[in-house]
Amino acid sequence: MLPTAAIVIMGGGPAGLTAALELTGKTAHNVVLIEQETQVGGISRTVNYKGNRMDIGGHRFFSRSDTVMEWWQNILPVVSLDLAEKRDDVMLVRNRLSRISYLRQFFDYPIALKWETLKNLGFVRVLSMGAAYSHAALFPRKPEKSLEDFFINRFGKTLYETFFRDYTEKVWGVPCNQIASAWGAQRVKNLSIIRVLRHAIMSLFTKSTDIKQKSTDTSLIEQFLYPKFGPGQLWENVAGKIMAHGGTVLLHHRVTGMEMENGKVTSVHVEDTATGERKSFPCSAAISSLPLRELIPMLDAVPEEVHAVCKGLVYRDFITVGLLVNKLRILNRQKDAASGSRIQDNWIYIQEPDVRLGRIQIFNNWSPYLVKDADKVWLGLEYFATEGDSLWALGDGEVIDMAVRELVLLGFIRAEDAVDATVLRVKKAYPAYFGTYPQIGKVQEYLDSIPNLYPVGRNGMHRYNNMDHSMLSSILAVSCILDPSLNKAEIWNINESGEYHESK
Repeated sequence: MLPTAAIVIMGGGPAGLTAALELTGKTAHNVVLIEQETQVGGISRTVNYKGNRMDIGGHRFFSRSDTVMEWWQNILPVVSLDLAEKRDDVMLVRNRLSRISYLRQFFDYPIALKWETLKNLGFVRVLSMGAAYSHAALFPRKPEKSLEDFFINRFGKTLYETFFRDYTEKVWGVPCNQIASAWGAQRVKNLSIIRVLRHAIMSLFTKSTDIKQKSTDTSLIEQFLYPKFGPGQLWENVAGKIMAHGGTVLLHHRVTGMEMENGKVTSVHVEDTATGERKSFPCSAAISSLPLRELIPMLDAVPEEVHAVCKGLVYRDFITVGLLVNKLRILNRQKDAASGSRIQDNWIYIQEPDVRLGRIQIFNNWSPYLVKDADKVWLGLEYFATEGDSLWALGDGEVIDMAVRELVLLGFIRAEDAVDATVLRVKKAYPAYFGTYPQIGKVQEYLDSIPNLYPVGRNGMHRYNNMDHSMLSSILAVSCILDPSLNKAEIWNINESGEYHESK
């Protein structure tokens, strides 16, 4: 018989869905998952616009964790591209290519020290990069407090200013010297000139066909898995399995509050955003991927210093313009003519200072099944904003006009190439490593004191996790629920130890 009190999971992104499937697939617990949007997946959902599918932010299905790789493939098996014509619920193996647009030229990302790169940079700039890197190696900045310190210590000041600074400051909206170095430790931990050189040399002699690529830094991987119809396809399948196992998935419901008794969460209150109906779910445990700034005010007897830290946590929001074009006009840049009607990049980082555009996705190259008309090119133009700022305040039409204008300026298209467009806005896409983030330990300590509340995922932990790190935090949370002798504080160590780190 199912227990009367449910395990309530707040948030239907990868973290929440992973926890729900782990619980419903392996236990008899009554599980209720609450999701505010009209579809599951969070930032990993796939948005369908007139038959063209948008992957919000780009999701490579790759992990150093065997558990995660096997978890994904248990949902969608891997098949070749020719077999994908006959089956829908499958993963494809895709080649990875991402480059940087700078000086109206393309540079490999990560930067490859090869003749084409050196020629495009010019002799004087290359000499300056070498001298700056040597200086950084001999006289590193200590203590390493800011993200600027982090980058300069690994690449030198000239290379940092050329390839890292402008894009990073577009993402976060503040100078790199105001961002904690912890972001670098999370996202670009091990990448350095030496590691790039070593990878380039090894690639001349060996080429791995193993999709696990465990000996390769994450930013240097050459292949990844990808669902036929985008990442949302996998998470929608997961939601289907949860319900098939007896779990409840409530869409367009938002969490409005919680009840606590004797230091534990006893019920979760929700509201149906479509009807206004309110209901409460008694719970034996709660798993939360809600932003900490929203979660903490719902709890009882929160110390004032914890409230103060949460009020000061900062998030970066995200605008994607889905733009359908007849063709791209950059075929002759760096041997792209051989690719036919489009370049082969999955995404392109825009390091150009004269546009606000941060990154371009070419959805055709993630999966050809994301695009309704194979003769068209389906782009995702990514802008980073903060809710309420001048960029966020633009109307959708103004954003589309800006996106087309900037692509024309960069030489990617002509204005008449644009066929159709849509705008998607995502709030709290990126938890920031400034504001009161340096005091996040106070929040962690308080949440650890509530024995049946488990924060997981990117916003739930205010950590710029990748999808696999979010999943691992949920898998560990479920383990802690099933075995109370485990220390739930260990959840915070996901993506802190070397085993889980993304090495860029």
